[in-house]
Amino acid sequence: MTLSPSSLESIQALIVGLALAGLLASAFEYATNRRASFRLLEAGGVTALAALPMIAVVAPFIILRNTLRGRRFEHRPIPFVMIATMIACGWSLLSGQIALGMAHRLAGL
Repeated sequence: MTLSPSSLESIQALIVGLALAGLLASAFEYATNRRASFRLLEAGGVTALAALPMIAVVAPFIILRNTLRGRRFEHRPIPFVMIATMIACGWSLLSGQIALGMAHRLAGL
């Protein structure tokens, strides 16, 4: 079985997006002793504005973490878990492509 170059790039972007989301979520938790969550946006004002770029990158990790916890403790149905995982992976794919594009531009400087 062979994969096309575009498929390999998509897999690479997905992996980079998920890794970057996990890294930033862990760094946030380490620095603040709080878990990253969408509730950071409820603070309003400058705090919410400052949290927005981080949430945009960390969102796949938050979605997956909340989905797995919901399945384990609230017994959410499998189709719900599958849909949430697809959303998180799609988001991760996009953020991974952006991160890789930025890395290629910085390497070219």
